[in-house]
Amino acid sequence: MNRRIMPDIVKDQSICRLPTTASVQDGARQMAADDVAALVVADDTGGMVGIVTERDLTRRVLAEGRDAATTSLGDIMTKDPDTLAPDDSAVEALELMRMRRYRHLPVVDGGQVVGMVSIRDLYDAVKDELERGIRETEAFVFGDRYGA
Repeated sequence: MNRRIMPDIVKDQSICRLPTTASVQDGARQMAADDVAALVVADDTGGMVGIVTERDLTRRVLAEGRDAATTSLGDIMTKDPDTLAPDDSAVEALELMRMRRYRHLPVVDGGQVVGMVSIRDLYDAVKDELERGIRETEAFVFGDRYGA
């Protein structure tokens, strides 16, 4: 089974989204309230123009001594991030994230952000898939009663 981003991994997510003009402090508070590690930065029409992650907050605000109350999300966001499609496989997404050193990627369908996937989500999905494959192989090789 080749698990897909949607619906196998991302289900019924509420997207944490703020405008480019929102402060970093507002973004951090919203991320904490929503218990997420990344948010979508939107333009005036609600379309995604970037993302901000906890890593961005650390490296682009704290490490540079910026004021979180006066720095806007638009100033620190990752512009035009790579995205995933709902029918991308978990394995392909994990490989992309590993190669590019991402921890979060938005899932976009028809130009709209429909989810945010983390490397942890993908790792869990791929791990489950590998374990299932091992069990099926053991059952095939040793018979259905193996391990019972």
